[in-house]
Amino acid sequence: MIHTQSASVSNAPDALQPEAPATSQPVFRVRGLTKVYGTGAAEVHALAGVDLDLYEGELVVLLGPSGSGKTTLLNNLGGLDLPTSGELHYRGVDLTDADETDLTRYRRDSVGFIFQFYNLIPSLTARENVALITEIARDPMPPEDALHLVHLGARLDHFPAQLSGGEQQRVAIARAIAKRPEVLLCDEPTGALDVRTGIVVLEAIERVNRELGTLTVIITHNAVMADMADRVIHLSDGRVHHERRNPRRAPASSLNW
Repeated sequence: MIHTQSASVSNAPDALQPEAPATSQPVFRVRGLTKVYGTGAAEVHALAGVDLDLYEGELVVLLGPSGSGKTTLLNNLGGLDLPTSGELHYRGVDLTDADETDLTRYRRDSVGFIFQFYNLIPSLTARENVALITEIARDPMPPEDALHLVHLGARLDHFPAQLSGGEQQRVAIARAIAKRPEVLLCDEPTGALDVRTGIVVLEAIERVNRELGTLTVIITHNAVMADMADRVIHLSDGRVHHERRNPRRAPASSLNW
């Protein structure tokens, strides 16, 4: 079962962390996180000791080459995978000690996922694809409200085949946010889109972050997207190599790809 974090463990950012807001406690507190796949000669250290704090309302971009550990880190944050060792606390709750029932509840109630591919059900309309989530969520918004938030109010009853790639991705965003998650995890959300459509999708993610106050973490290979973040974290060889805070983040619409 999940156990709450001891009050004796300090949440103060250490040397790797940028200065946090004065009264803010991290949504995620990660210390010494490792993930090892395989054994013996086939052993791969996907994460090799990650230290990280992530805060409410932040928009964070994870940058790094293939194999740097970005997706493994995102999967651990989202409860899709468990670390080999280290600390991973969400709101003071120890996710490394969670059983599958706890993790299922955590994913259902607290985390929204957006992937490179939309994974919509072809036989359902945009509204019905979003309703799949709202029917099982703890405190959902109406599907129509979620679709309006990503500017698809006029496409509620269109099927995926009647929508462009960017519109389908925005349906996927609406589906992810309709349960009002505290955390939105995005793995290459514009990877399958052209530049212009990608900016529209990023604007939708940016709007969700701003209007709902959702901690948003975006994986990308595109360094230009770093300008839209509050904080940019560079990963290399399974570790946080360096990070920076943008004093003023640029709107997605201004990105010069």
